[in-house]
Amino acid sequence: MAGEDDDRPLKRIAHEIGQDLSLLSVRELEDRVALLEAEIARLRAAVAGKQASRDAADRFFKN
Repeated sequence: MAGEDDDRPLKRIAHEIGQDLSLLSVRELEDRVALLEAEIARLRAAVAGKQASRDAADRFFKN
């Protein structure tokens, strides 16, 4: 029986784009929305970082 002291890793939420959502509970759907929102934020931060690097390089090489 699994308890709070169980050393097994927690099951990670995975979401596949386009997967059938009909068997998921409201809680599972909300968890996936949160997961995807966090991933979108991570992607936007990566874009911003790369854009800042590109802008800095453009300024350096224009001088």
